[in-house]
Amino acid sequence: MISVEEALARLLEPLETLPPEQVSVADAVGRVLAEDVAARRTQPPFAVSAMDGYAVRAEDVATVPTTLRIVAEIPAGAGFGGRLGTGEAARIFTGAPLPDGADTIVIQEDTERHDNEVEVREGAPSGTYVRRAGLDFAAGDVLLHKGERLTPRHIGLAAAMNRPWLHVYRRPRIGILSTGDEIVMPGDPIGPHQIVSSNALALSAFVTACGGVPVLVGNAPDDPDALRTIAAAAQGTDLFVTTGGVSVGEHDLVRDVLSEEGLAIDFWQIAMRPGKPLMVGRYRGVPMLGLPGNPVSTLVCSLLFLRPAMEKLSGVPQLPIEPPLARLGVALKKNDRRQDYLRAQYILASDGVMDVVPFQAQDSSMMHPLAAADCLVIRPPHAPAAEPGTMVPIVTFPGGAWPL
Repeated sequence: MISVEEALARLLEPLETLPPEQVSVADAVGRVLAEDVAARRTQPPFAVSAMDGYAVRAEDVATVPTTLRIVAEIPAGAGFGGRLGTGEAARIFTGAPLPDGADTIVIQEDTERHDNEVEVREGAPSGTYVRRAGLDFAAGDVLLHKGERLTPRHIGLAAAMNRPWLHVYRRPRIGILSTGDEIVMPGDPIGPHQIVSSNALALSAFVTACGGVPVLVGNAPDDPDALRTIAAAAQGTDLFVTTGGVSVGEHDLVRDVLSEEGLAIDFWQIAMRPGKPLMVGRYRGVPMLGLPGNPVSTLVCSLLFLRPAMEKLSGVPQLPIEPPLARLGVALKKNDRRQDYLRAQYILASDGVMDVVPFQAQDSSMMHPLAAADCLVIRPPHAPAAEPGTMVPIVTFPGGAWPL
């Protein structure tokens, strides 16, 4: 058995980032930029009012109360062709351009209008409620960078930068094959010794949430010919993922059958729990990741291995990140030689600090605790017993990026 760290390194090493493509900014959320992006315009392109009120000259309202003559009304999207003179004001609305000659805004709450005149009751120093030209950014500023995964905030920024098209890396196509006579899809007739399959659908959701395109090639029964036929449908994908069939039982056929069809195995056992029988190799030229069949093992291994693999294919920079630490709320026993990932919840302690508390039941077939978990507590190989209050490394489930 090899370590988690070595397994991940060997999985990622041969993977290559997919080629870029051009997409509409409206369709770019979740995609990874393939180039730096510079603004095509200055924002705002001219000084604008930040409030509804009156554009004035600060020197005219230095002493209040005072009365000014209204010479214009300027809504957003319009302008004033003239220049504001001494003793003059322009009615102005939020987002409207500041007229020439004006240098400040008096909000309407500090005024009282009488026909074509306005009484100003509170002064406003120069620059009050004025958004200067270029306050946000200037034309040519590089604001989005290669390798960034685009969020809705980035999309709004790109649109403001006047960038209707973006170059992004192609989304990885992930082939998904589940195995086993014992599983049926939700809603299908269930035999007396069968169970409902969750792995293929969970993996499909995982791939989608991580920015990929799931390709469900089917469920292969425990039959070599059927497995060969269904696995062949993975050709053309960027990564082939199987679930189940990679252990050592007589019905675990994936390793033996696909090895006859061109599967070159790099390794297939990792010193971790859950997820010991995990296989990495290449099937007919397509990188392959064989996940365990237990539902929890499948998804934990997806978080630890499939997601980083998809990130590399998608062009996300591979940066070393230390796991965050959390305070343990219960005692834990000494660990064995396998790295353990314990499903856990955050519990508010009496001192106001959030403690992390692993569930008592950690069986890899139990989906309910995984769905209820807030994080995974990492127990390194041979970790000593830990008392409450010990700081322990965790794997977080970041919102939006982690599909559970």
